[in-house]
Amino acid sequence: MENEPLNLRIDAGVATLTIDTPARRNALTYAMWLEVAALFQVLEADPTVRVVVLRGAGGDFSAGADISEFDTLRGAPDSARTYEAANSAAFAAVRLARIPVIAAIRGICFGGGFGLAAAADLRIATLDATFSVPAARLGLAYPLDAMVDIVGSLGEQMAKYLTFTAARLDAASAKSAGFLLEVIETEHFDARVDEIARTIAANAPLSIKASKASMRATATGDKRDIAFAQQIGDATFASADYAEGRTAFKERRQPVFSGR
Repeated sequence: MENEPLNLRIDAGVATLTIDTPARRNALTYAMWLEVAALFQVLEADPTVRVVVLRGAGGDFSAGADISEFDTLRGAPDSARTYEAANSAAFAAVRLARIPVIAAIRGICFGGGFGLAAAADLRIATLDATFSVPAARLGLAYPLDAMVDIVGSLGEQMAKYLTFTAARLDAASAKSAGFLLEVIETEHFDARVDEIARTIAANAPLSIKASKASMRATATGDKRDIAFAQQIGDATFASADYAEGRTAFKERRQPVFSGR
């Protein structure tokens, strides 16, 4: 999907979803929030996709929601709730994806962009990345589910600091808080993101899905999440990939997993 506000490319099991409105620092319109959720449904249904890389075009990840729409699409309580529902659907699509999601962050990562990154499984940034949760300067509240992601990824105290002050956080501080897995020099950034994504894509998909489901069940304690994690974990025992993993180990070669 080229020349679209959201570009999707799939290569060797790695899906790259790019927010592509660099003139607006990759701000997302209402339609784009809805499209994020729709595209993740497409990716979930594609058995060839094993990992998603979420990134922004140009020098920034995302400035968040496109504020130019707020007067018309978020100016009254009812429309604000409708807009928030679109936000939440996008965050949920990232958070609940059964395949791993990597947020590859350059430049600014603000507001709703921060929310998307917080919902991802892994976050990697360049040295110049900057983070902010500026709702307090707009008089808005973040969706509850987004705040759960923010607290979970930042820790409670840092989440309070960012949301109460609307301050900006540099990449080194974000890594110290646990929000970032790695901070990479710009010239090595794309190669490192690609290395991690392709390593994940080469591993057993069912095993990774089971691990992600189990970690979610551990975090939520929800009986449905626990049951699903048990189900998908049990499915690995009879899988072709488990047989392939054992055979490859005995033959001292790299396994080739089919996802079955």
